[in-house]
Amino acid sequence: MIKVEGIEIKRLAEGMSDEEFYRFCQANRDLRIERDEHKNIIVMTPIGGESGFFESKLIFALEQWNQTFRKGLVFSSSTGFLLPSDSIRSPDASWVAMQRWQSLRASDKKRFPPLTPDFVAEIRSESDDLPVLHAKMEEYIEQGARLGWLLDPQEKTAYIYRADGSMEALEGWDRALSGEEVLPGFLFDLEGLRLPE
Repeated sequence: MIKVEGIEIKRLAEGMSDEEFYRFCQANRDLRIERDEHKNIIVMTPIGGESGFFESKLIFALEQWNQTFRKGLVFSSSTGFLLPSDSIRSPDASWVAMQRWQSLRASDKKRFPPLTPDFVAEIRSESDDLPVLHAKMEEYIEQGARLGWLLDPQEKTAYIYRADGSMEALEGWDRALSGEEVLPGFLFDLEGLRLPE
């Protein structure tokens, strides 16, 4: 059952304020919830074991790189970001440059940080619709992300989105992806997304 805590159910269809949406998410921590630019609430299914494994591999590699270079902060899929469009999105993995993070007010850091991460990644799960994920990646770039990866383990394809609006599709898991100028020195070996046998 979805908990609302003081918000009338009919208001869900009308849209909530940022504060109401934050309280709604806090009351439903077991759900993955996003909000689009029209303030429509999107409740996503929890991910399965394989998708959780893939997500953890990417976050772990990103955090290892970040511990060496200490240029920003790494965030998990539980973090919602308030994008300039008013949508609130939770990438599967993300990174924010330290200078941008430090420019936020302390209160903004505790809620949904009002910024688009510099780097975002989405990993397609069995229940994800690929066109919807492509649209989400395009939104991240339009809202200021400098680099985005959409990783599709089902098709073994990586889609690289760049700040200039270009997208490159790379087939096959026998390669490493580069963090380019956004994450200098970061390489992610896609072989890490193979499940142990």
